[in-house]
Amino acid sequence: MTLADSAFLRACRRQPVPHTPVWFMRQAGRSLPEYLKVREGVPMLQACATPDLIVEITLQPVRRYGVDAAIFFSDIVVPLKAIGVDLDIHPGIGPVVADPIRDLKGLDALRPLEPGDEPYITESVQALVKELGDTPLIGFAGAPFTLGSYLIEGGPSKNHDRTKAMMYGEPRLWHALMERLSEIVLEHLLIQIRAGVSAIQLFDSWVGAVSPDDYREFVLPHTRRIFEGVQGVPRIHFGVGTGELLGVLGEAGADVVGVDWRVPLDEAARRVGPGKALQGNLDPAILLAPWEAVEPRAREVLRRGRQAEGYVFNLGHGVLPNTDPDQLKRLTDLVHEA
Repeated sequence: MTLADSAFLRACRRQPVPHTPVWFMRQAGRSLPEYLKVREGVPMLQACATPDLIVEITLQPVRRYGVDAAIFFSDIVVPLKAIGVDLDIHPGIGPVVADPIRDLKGLDALRPLEPGDEPYITESVQALVKELGDTPLIGFAGAPFTLGSYLIEGGPSKNHDRTKAMMYGEPRLWHALMERLSEIVLEHLLIQIRAGVSAIQLFDSWVGAVSPDDYREFVLPHTRRIFEGVQGVPRIHFGVGTGELLGVLGEAGADVVGVDWRVPLDEAARRVGPGKALQGNLDPAILLAPWEAVEPRAREVLRRGRQAEGYVFNLGHGVLPNTDPDQLKRLTDLVHEA
């Protein structure tokens, strides 16, 4: 089998597959004892800039589970750190920004991302592509709305109040911020593609906070600009709480739309419309229950996923830290056998 013939890439292109491909968001992370061991005492952003660690952590779930794709170990704020934004990832909290962007002057902190700003990414991707052989490597980035929310709020936010206040009250400033972030995100993805990733995923984790009309006006033009700039590899688009946005997410230009656990996949296929593959969408929390509860739910997700033109099995969000790795191994085997 060649890399291009992998079940994952074929499903993304809506081609026939030998089995349903599966990978898990956050499959390389805190649920794995081997991850906790290599990360011991190493701050997150330091780990994300250390090629040996990036390679090892990215490979861990492929070795353990036999998933159909690896996802590059990194964080969505890495390109912001690379251009000099004063931020850090605080354990148990998330990204915290020292000087939130609240006015035009704040935009000065966002210089363009240059290819030489992230040498550790190029080095790590090239090493991983060699190691992975015919297993695809997925690169990724955070989308402008989600990155913008961190920059405006100063950290994680439950309701994104300041973010929406800027969006509604200062649309010129909002679009200027989104344009800057779009260029940074696009270059970050292109750095990964030039180094050899086989597909990319754009995470718009918090965009479920906006209505479809607001998405169309304030977010869609910038997301579309990114997807138009990425050519030659399958493009996946994912957000949380985006059930009402699935139709407009489908318009942004991705080849695959990721679906969280709130909308059944057959209904998601109807909302997204023709010409797209789907990815998802088992509730990550089900994996904390006994296998007897997991199996029928997983089979139901698979059954509904087959209504899509192309289908990649995944969770509806990232693997929870206290998930038993054995559950993920059994789930991977189930998907492959089914």
